[in-house]
Amino acid sequence: MRIIGGKAKGRLFHFDSSSRERPTSDFLRETLFNLLGDIGGKVFVDLFAGSGSVGLEAASRGAKEICFVEKSRKLASFIKKNAETCGLAENCLILMTDVEKGLRNLCAKHYVADIIFADPPYQQGEVQETLKLLDRYRIQKKETIIVVQHSVKEKYDVSSGNFRICDDRRYGDHALTFLTWREENGGEFHQESSHLPGFF
Repeated sequence: MRIIGGKAKGRLFHFDSSSRERPTSDFLRETLFNLLGDIGGKVFVDLFAGSGSVGLEAASRGAKEICFVEKSRKLASFIKKNAETCGLAENCLILMTDVEKGLRNLCAKHYVADIIFADPPYQQGEVQETLKLLDRYRIQKKETIIVVQHSVKEKYDVSSGNFRICDDRRYGDHALTFLTWREENGGEFHQESSHLPGFF
């Protein structure tokens, strides 16, 4: 695997080949960041981060802070190693916990993301659950873009929640769904605060 663009373009990184988690392919990462456009200076959250390929790509492309949430100690160690190997560790924060606890802690500390990427396990109902958690523990603002990578067969419903789908792209068995906040529903948002000194 390699970094596709930005200051670390071409740098190789490693992932746990024995893990059941599948890293986001080079093609999907390139497609994702082409669709997102310029992310310079943005705060990027990578949920279900795995080996960290998407968050590392964000760091290479100029995101000012990247927060990885990954519950596996082994995979979290891969993220740390890869960030250091690619020269991207300075702006990376790794939370070794599950997504619910990670979002709850971030929300309690008034963390605010510009872009949230989630790649939950396929076909386990995790897309719906992730959206519920993001609604409960709000680390987004009205302008935040949420991207969920999922199987094209995954069933979920946003009609009763606070999100709306603004784009949905399909590539073989994979889909990238882009969501924003449904502003007419209102809702409380935190004051902007992203940096978490000493929070690991």
